[in-house]
Amino acid sequence: MNCPTADKLSQFVDQLLPEQEMAEIKGHVQSCTSCGKVVNAFQEEQHFIKETLQTPTLPENFTDLVLDQIEPYGKAYKQRRKAPWKKVMIVAAGIVMAVGIGATVNPAFAQFIGGLFATDQVDEGLQIAAESGLTKRVDLEVEDQGLTLRVEDVIADSSRVSLSYKVLNKDGKTLDTNLNMADSNNDIMAIDQNGNVLDGLGVGTGWRKGSDYGFVQFSLRGEDNLERLTIRFNLVELNGVKGNWQLDVPVDLHENRKLTKMADLKDATSIHHGVQIDLKKLQTAPSSMELYFETAYTKEEQNKFNEAKREFEEKFGKSSVDNLIFGNSTEIKYHIENAEGKVIYSTAGDKNSDAAGMLQGEGKDLSTSGGTGWIHSFVPKNEDQLTFVLDGVYKKDLTDFSVTMKPKDIQKNPVTFDYKSSHLTVKSVKKPLFGEDKSVIIKMEGGMDSLDSDFGNWIAVDGKGRSYPTTFSGSIMDEKDKNGRHIATMDLQLHGLEEVPEELTLHLVSMRSYYPVEKQWKVPLTGEY
Repeated sequence: MNCPTADKLSQFVDQLLPEQEMAEIKGHVQSCTSCGKVVNAFQEEQHFIKETLQTPTLPENFTDLVLDQIEPYGKAYKQRRKAPWKKVMIVAAGIVMAVGIGATVNPAFAQFIGGLFATDQVDEGLQIAAESGLTKRVDLEVEDQGLTLRVEDVIADSSRVSLSYKVLNKDGKTLDTNLNMADSNNDIMAIDQNGNVLDGLGVGTGWRKGSDYGFVQFSLRGEDNLERLTIRFNLVELNGVKGNWQLDVPVDLHENRKLTKMADLKDATSIHHGVQIDLKKLQTAPSSMELYFETAYTKEEQNKFNEAKREFEEKFGKSSVDNLIFGNSTEIKYHIENAEGKVIYSTAGDKNSDAAGMLQGEGKDLSTSGGTGWIHSFVPKNEDQLTFVLDGVYKKDLTDFSVTMKPKDIQKNPVTFDYKSSHLTVKSVKKPLFGEDKSVIIKMEGGMDSLDSDFGNWIAVDGKGRSYPTTFSGSIMDEKDKNGRHIATMDLQLHGLEEVPEELTLHLVSMRSYYPVEKQWKVPLTGEY
């Protein structure tokens, strides 16, 4: 299929498309690097929304808390005064007053009036930064067509810049804060101190139905020389109303960068099961702790893959092999311990457990085979002596597994196969009802031993020896079958087939596998620079 538009990929990530179209696009992005990067960007934004914004709630005794803060029979102030960030303005019972957040104010009340960053609507890292005093109240706004965009607070450190905003009507009532970035010409950009637009920064926008606030965040990972930023809003549509809302929000990073600690890990290196791991640095900022590291195949593993690729090209043809991914990504599983040996972070832990704590993980391809540069971001904790502990590695393994079937007999005699962690049954082999004409879809159902299991990369060969590239879409669920395996489904799409052939052989070329280390590799995360 041709590459979908950005709007279509956005709808795909949001699961707004028909089931068949979802399957087709999912198959396409498995083999298209460009579309894969776009989908990854949308998924990061979606993850950001999920992790950052939660349904807002008011304390049950909110009314009492407000009234407790109002001086009985006090004089009503009609003029609104601007206050520094530690003071806020609140309207209650017709009285406008400034309240300082401190030990004398009820904590629940202070949390509510302290803006978005003082609530559990944002991730724990931003809450910690807010508690440390990094929230800056800016209250900058722009009005057009009876609608006002107001940027209220900013939190900035070496890892990210986060802004909260509201959309208000002419009566001051808060409106839906969805900026509809994917389907409009709205734009938000970051500009450095030299006037250069920073296109490489990761940016996310978030909102929650029913909340007064929206949220914008720029990742500053890898931007060590930034001293000042301007976040520029160029909005041409709010709540379906066309207009012009341009607003510049200055951000000074100089002082807050001094709060960041760096630990040079001096390229601590180890090799396990053909995968080399290089730890680079640990960076601790007020809102996040970030571990920088790289993974790649050893030269021996690279040579093995290159030789295998040449053999596959001779056997199946270069065009089929080019659609497969040979060792494009290496990964690791690890945890981090404190001085008492307690696990406080884990990439394998339950996301709801105290040992998870990961805010975000991102990887960028390196020039080396299977090479990836990783940045894992965690909620900061007040721990000084941390130790990295490697548990295992993930890598692509070449396979020689194959299964042959006669598609016309599948309904009466389904083909079942077991390979490593996969236990699948072919349920049907049919032409798709919609979409690409020259393709055939093989539907499989079954179970996987682990949620980390991989469907693998396949090549299909018909009875006449002609090979066809494949893409797949599939899911592995938490729910388990009677055999204790995770229920799984997969649609394998064979490209270039005008009709369902009499015979098909599926060759599993490579599969991602997990290898626990024989002996844990431990590295102290210490050493400032």
